[in-house]
Amino acid sequence: MSAWLELKLEIGRADVDSAEELLYALDALSITELDAQDQPILEPGPGETPLWDRVVVVALFPGDLDPDELRAVFASSWQTAFGENPPAFRVEGLADQPWERAWLEHFKPMQFGERLWVVPSWTEPPQPGAVNLRLDPGLAFGTGTHPTTALCLRWLDSLAVAGRLANARVLDFGCGSGILAIAAALLGAKSVTGVDNDPQAIIATRENAGRNGVQVDALLPREFSAAAGSFDAVVANILAGPLVQLAPQIAGCVAPGGAIALSGILLDQADEVAAAYTAWIDWDAPAIDGDWVRLAGQRRRG
Repeated sequence: MSAWLELKLEIGRADVDSAEELLYALDALSITELDAQDQPILEPGPGETPLWDRVVVVALFPGDLDPDELRAVFASSWQTAFGENPPAFRVEGLADQPWERAWLEHFKPMQFGERLWVVPSWTEPPQPGAVNLRLDPGLAFGTGTHPTTALCLRWLDSLAVAGRLANARVLDFGCGSGILAIAAALLGAKSVTGVDNDPQAIIATRENAGRNGVQVDALLPREFSAAAGSFDAVVANILAGPLVQLAPQIAGCVAPGGAIALSGILLDQADEVAAAYTAWIDWDAPAIDGDWVRLAGQRRRG
């Protein structure tokens, strides 16, 4: 018999409160909410309790319950409460363990490309001579585990390996917590600018850059006044809608012959996003990770 049973499902932010109420009604001992998409949430305002757009809800139950019975009761209760079948979920047994240590061990050093590693602060880098971006997972820092972030980190590493970052001016458009901007700086970019419309993102990017010993100029849009073609490399990991809407502005920041990468794009959105930039950008073959796409290419010189 397991010491505990864990029930885990992924839902949208709007359903979290109702799901918690249902799980507690089923006598869940505890409920944990996790980021499903590596989406940073920055410092909340007074009285705010923000959540990610997609949330993994993990409920812990006593281990002496029958797993099949818990599955059936949860599915039936969800149907009654929501009028529809539950989203995909799983129930599995867990051995007793020190939970703080288990949480820490969940976050391992991760390699992106040839040189770049993202390393939790409590862990020694597997390759001390590599480019090691140090971070502690939490609300204010995406960990790089989501495909959209990972695809961009690999792209930045590939630019560095090709020698294209050594004297480069880099723009992270929609910098969030700054993980991409910081990676570019650590990989040798001459200067890095991050832009975001969330003031807390600006604070987080500056603080996280300081912890990694690099300089990132983090700016709000009203403070950002780049001349056309100011940057040798531009990365934008946001959403497909804004990428299409802001195509002239984002493409206009790329210097002739410069590199651009766009992410946060689902497979069925890639053609629309690519088409929005064809007046300026020649695209390489897309990079795909699961349901997500990264578009990368070069600004035409003509």
